Amino acid sequence: MSKDKKLFRSDIVIECGEEFYQRGKRYYAAGMVLQCKVGSEGALFTQLNATVRGSDATPYKQNIRITWRSDYSSADIEGTCSCPVGYNCKHVVAACLMYQNADLDMPQANSGAKCLEWLDSLQPPALVANDEGTQEFIAYLLKPAKTKPDLTIELVITKEKKFGGLSKGRKSSFYNLRYGFSSYKYVKPEDSELAKIFAALDTSISGEPLLSGAMGGIALARLLQAGRLFWQDLDAPPLKSGIARDLQFVWQQTSQGDYQLHTAIEPAAIPILVDPPHYLDVEDGVVGRFNSAITYQQLRNILVAPVVPEKFADEFSHRLTVEHPELNLPSPKKIDLIEYDDLHAIPQVVLYGEQINSKQYIHFLAVNFKYGDWLLPGSEIKDCSVVKTPEGLVRVKRDRATENLAVSRLTDLGFATAPPTELGSKDLVMTSYAKSSVESATRWGQFMDAVLPELERDGWLVEVRDSFLLKFQNIQNWDAEISESQNDWFEMRFNIEVEGQPLPLLPLIMPVLENYDINHLPELLHIPASDYQYLTVPSEKIRPFLVILLELFGGSRLDKDGSLKLSRFNAASIAELETHSYGLFAIKGGQALRQLAQKLTDFKGIADVPLPYNLQATLREYQKAGLNWLQFLREYSFAGILADDMGLGKTVQTLAHLLVEKQSGRMKAPSLIIAPTSLLSNWRREAERFTPDLNMLILQGTERKQLFYKIRDYDLIMTTYPLLPRDEETLLEHQYHYLILDEAQIIKNPQSKGAQIVRHIKSNHRLCLTGTPMENHLGELWAQFDFLMPGFLGDSATFKKLYRTPIETFGDAEQKVRLSRRIAPFMMRRTKQEVASELPAKTEIIRSVPLHEKQAALYESIRLTMEKKVRDAIAERGLSRSHITILDALLKLRQTCCDPRTLLIESAQHIGQSAKLDLLMEMVPELLEEGRKILIFSQFTRMIALIEDELNKRSIGYSKLTGQTQDRDAAIELFKSGEVDVFLISLKAGGIGLNLTEADTVIIYDPWWNPAVENQAADRAHRIGQIKPVFVYKLITENTVEEKMLAMQERKRALANSIYTEGAKDEALQLTAEDLTNLFEPL
Repeated sequence: MSKDKKLFRSDIVIECGEEFYQRGKRYYAAGMVLQCKVGSEGALFTQLNATVRGSDATPYKQNIRITWRSDYSSADIEGTCSCPVGYNCKHVVAACLMYQNADLDMPQANSGAKCLEWLDSLQPPALVANDEGTQEFIAYLLKPAKTKPDLTIELVITKEKKFGGLSKGRKSSFYNLRYGFSSYKYVKPEDSELAKIFAALDTSISGEPLLSGAMGGIALARLLQAGRLFWQDLDAPPLKSGIARDLQFVWQQTSQGDYQLHTAIEPAAIPILVDPPHYLDVEDGVVGRFNSAITYQQLRNILVAPVVPEKFADEFSHRLTVEHPELNLPSPKKIDLIEYDDLHAIPQVVLYGEQINSKQYIHFLAVNFKYGDWLLPGSEIKDCSVVKTPEGLVRVKRDRATENLAVSRLTDLGFATAPPTELGSKDLVMTSYAKSSVESATRWGQFMDAVLPELERDGWLVEVRDSFLLKFQNIQNWDAEISESQNDWFEMRFNIEVEGQPLPLLPLIMPVLENYDINHLPELLHIPASDYQYLTVPSEKIRPFLVILLELFGGSRLDKDGSLKLSRFNAASIAELETHSYGLFAIKGGQALRQLAQKLTDFKGIADVPLPYNLQATLREYQKAGLNWLQFLREYSFAGILADDMGLGKTVQTLAHLLVEKQSGRMKAPSLIIAPTSLLSNWRREAERFTPDLNMLILQGTERKQLFYKIRDYDLIMTTYPLLPRDEETLLEHQYHYLILDEAQIIKNPQSKGAQIVRHIKSNHRLCLTGTPMENHLGELWAQFDFLMPGFLGDSATFKKLYRTPIETFGDAEQKVRLSRRIAPFMMRRTKQEVASELPAKTEIIRSVPLHEKQAALYESIRLTMEKKVRDAIAERGLSRSHITILDALLKLRQTCCDPRTLLIESAQHIGQSAKLDLLMEMVPELLEEGRKILIFSQFTRMIALIEDELNKRSIGYSKLTGQTQDRDAAIELFKSGEVDVFLISLKAGGIGLNLTEADTVIIYDPWWNPAVENQAADRAHRIGQIKPVFVYKLITENTVEEKMLAMQERKRALANSIYTEGAKDEALQLTAEDLTNLFEPL
């Protein structure tokens, strides 16, 4: 768009109407204009082709021609549209608005000429020939306002007469200029600018715009520049700018002897009270400035100066000369003055204090300036000052540049002006306004230590009065002492010596911890020691000490005597405190706590624990280390998180630890284990298998309440998180040896009911087990430690301030290392990669889960129906000839265990519950987070489809291989290339013949009769070329045919020998009556 071709709002409103304009404006704002291009253009026209979305499904097309007048003051719009309105509609308006905002695609042919157009734009606007004869324009009339001596502006629309001069014209208003008539050709761009300036002018009581003040000065300059400013009427030529004139003030005596001040402008003119002041010469028709530097307000005051009676003339003359030398106004009577124009300003600063009220004593700076023998007030902003001396009055020209620089030097330090502390004082008073006394003290301390000596070297005059009470001194001696208290609590004191008097340091340091960001301390820290005494410490030395101290305060409390109550949990911080003392202090006492601190810091030398008797498991080395660590925590009454990867044996390590406790005689009360419902059978099975000497009571189901009285009779009590609120009263009645939370991340919300209940359960020791101690944020880690060792990481707010925000928001590596070091003794985590050398080539893990309620009801219904059908078939045909009926019955039960939706039964399709699928969807994200690559096998393609749906819901990428897969190689390569980390495989399609050594985890979703088939599936990953340990997870539903199959496999080596022998046909089924009874046993 050419610079001259401006399409105004008024153009669109006049051509299309206000209603269409408003609707089109909404269309444009909503992005309904799909396209707007310049089809062609000439000097005075532009052709637009546009497309705008409307109410119809097909967008409407517009063809718009915009034609400008010769001076580009306005434009005509002719727009056709394919909509029902057809002409200058809302769609045309929307397209014009896009053109108006230059939000369109210009023809590419012109893009290369933009640089030349830019050069053209630098030229002043060309004068356009008036081919329409005389043309109207706006003239501005300068007139006296109703409030003297102000002036006002009137608007007149006029034009040149044929035979010279201007027509009388017609009046208009500022409102019309700004809002109503911008479309008319007599409104120039400079008129629109002036309208905005006029809107900012002051107005009189009657509403007249007054040409006064700073905005009046701007308006006057623009009016003169426009060349259409006239004095009162249009008879004379427009006013022009003139050269500066002298402004003089003369006192004239009246016939009564009084004095009247007269203002004289040479040559004669009237003053215009704008800023800066101007004159108006009506005769010559010129407007200009004055030679003097008088301000608008000064001139306004002088013009209304009253008559001075003769009897007051001497006093008035004296006071005018002494008190207002900046006016440069002569006095009615002559006053003799001694002039000094070349004296140098020397800043003087006085430090003093004042009792403002009964509670506040504030310190101040008083700033003045010395000129020769005279001290001039710093608060006066004057070019000169008059001083009374024995020799007479002396007028001193002030060095404003030096004074301003001196004041700026103090304000840059943080000092600000304050009201005078003494009535009538003209000192420039400054003080330190701060958010806290510590911040204020720091500012004063820096000023006293560093700035004040520098000012004196620069020639400033400095005076410190006795009322200035602030004192700053270095700390001489520190002492740190730890004394033992009761119940594993300790008291820690820091004492310092100031002027021979001992003072506790910790109460003094508290304001620093409360008011400063530890990472943004000033270079020197000034710690309040008493009302007006401060201790100066370099921040570089004290920062590490403060960081550790802040951690200690987070979980501890300060007593009135200045001692800090410390828990044994803070032992590691004590060691770190000694490390970062930098020679400032040495810690005395608390030998036992300091030794423990050192042991935690080194985290070495944990004694080996003999394996307990009758432990039916061979612990690997890392598992032995875990047992040693658990015993170490117990020995020193600590708690911790065993956070090994899933599958590394957290359960067996914990059971071995509890067996040690029982055999040592320390387990005088049962240990309570709280776990998710799906893990109860795992605990039961592993306890029976590995630690048969530990008897276990499982509190589950409606009959559990009948077992509450037996709690004291067992070694291990198992319950679940959902049962905590229901059994709270019973669980809180007992004292336990150990309280153990499995999958402890479940209590990550400290406000949840379960998290609050476990905090109130009484136990000698606490332990958390989890493979994912932190899933989303550090607050989850805090929640677990707050359960284990309350106060160890402070309260939630302190932890967030010290660790969460710095680490998670700002990536503070130093705080991350500090937190890791702090929790290291109390959290043991080994990944599969770290202990790979100790793991066997293949580890099999059974994960079991109970059926959901509706799923279990369906299972029972099918079991009863099929058991009768099988019994009838055997009775009729015999066992050996009933294999098809038996296999069909078992198949339906197995499908129910997998997911009821795999059954071809209509009622089963409405059961949206699958306990095993839920378990799988808990495991997969956790395994992926560990970096595992997973193969999931199922013999049911419908089950694989259901797993697909769940993976898609969680946006987990996968590949799939079934009998229906068209491109096997592509499916396999998708997984092998690393593009996805989950591979779904059906038994028939991928049970054999695949080499997938990229995988290190195999999940067998549904067990098979022949364990050889399971081995073949696992061998897709566990084969030659595999360099990582392979973990095989078998998912089993509890108390179902699946669990019975597993038990029979362990008892007979392979149930398949009774159904399918290797290489045999289906007819080789050999089941005993006892086998059938077990397989069809009710839940």
